[in-house]
Amino acid sequence: MNLTSEQVTFRQRMRDFVLRELEPIAAEIDQKGEFPWNVIRKLAAMGIMGVNYPPEYGGLGLDTVSYAIAVEEISRACGSTGITVAAHNSLAIAPILLFGTEDQKKKYVPPLARGTSLGAFGLTEPEAGSDAGATKTTAVLDGDSYVIEGSKCFITNASVAETFVITARTGSEPRTKGISSFILEKGMPGLSVGKKENKLGLRGADTAELFFQDLRVPKENLLGREGEGFKQFMITLDGGRISIGAMALGIAQGALDKSIERAKERVQFGRPIGQFQAIQWKLADMATQVEAARQLIYLAARLKDGGQKFTKESAMAKLYASEVGFLVTHQAMQIFGGRGYMENFPLERYYRDVRLCEIGEGTSEIQRLVIARELVR
Repeated sequence: MNLTSEQVTFRQRMRDFVLRELEPIAAEIDQKGEFPWNVIRKLAAMGIMGVNYPPEYGGLGLDTVSYAIAVEEISRACGSTGITVAAHNSLAIAPILLFGTEDQKKKYVPPLARGTSLGAFGLTEPEAGSDAGATKTTAVLDGDSYVIEGSKCFITNASVAETFVITARTGSEPRTKGISSFILEKGMPGLSVGKKENKLGLRGADTAELFFQDLRVPKENLLGREGEGFKQFMITLDGGRISIGAMALGIAQGALDKSIERAKERVQFGRPIGQFQAIQWKLADMATQVEAARQLIYLAARLKDGGQKFTKESAMAKLYASEVGFLVTHQAMQIFGGRGYMENFPLERYYRDVRLCEIGEGTSEIQRLVIARELVR
């Protein structure tokens, strides 16, 4: 699939920024485990924190393909920054713009799209991961407010966000029918953030728990109507899977880039290892898998931009790209050998970072269920 001239120019703009501003500090972000505020502010100034949202709501007004390119190029250097941008765009802004009232859109979307504040999406609970219909957090209407009790876990941007979209059970209907969505604001009495999680990878990204205790939320902060929450987050996740696929693609491309460099530079048995067929075949397979993943992601993005159904395609893109990301970083580690296993080379970071992509926003197993369901429907 050919990119438009505008998309090609945008990719180069993103690549230039990443090489100049992000790649030199990516290892430090990981090693210190500190949230990359400086880079996020620079991305906000470029419009990337609202890249595919309308200008009238503070966004850059580009398409989903361009958004995927942005996440890909950022993740090519730093997965921690990539997932921060992805969660903010796809999970925090999208549901408000898709399902919110005009008042909600005008209040919450512009600061998020401009990047002057960050957003988070609270769905996962200790007993509701892949089985999101098992949500136990409750929201009970009391006069003009809902009283929310419960908790969420593994929430990206939890302790740096100022706006949250969360789900809670508002009715007695079983499973998915009684779930609703709410917009929360940092500082609301009863809303608290737990400790930052100590993760295997993506260590610069903020991940923490959210707790709700006697949290009173104005009635007007209900997103859509009661009982629509499950449907809303299923639609939201369709778009989110494109961004997680793009993140995995970026990490895989970064690992491939480094592997090609290593194959040219590393000399064994009197010649560069890239001249040996064993290494050439690894590189050929890696490059083919990366390009196939890219085409699946761009297909899903184009369907979304065209207003067509893309549930199956986004699940395919996320499934394939995330598994390719793991395969490619594994082979890259083999090409680097012992050096790749060491902390001062980026391969071990890519290897750790990409693992989340097969878990977050629906495991590979859940993606296969989604694809199969669409095929036999």
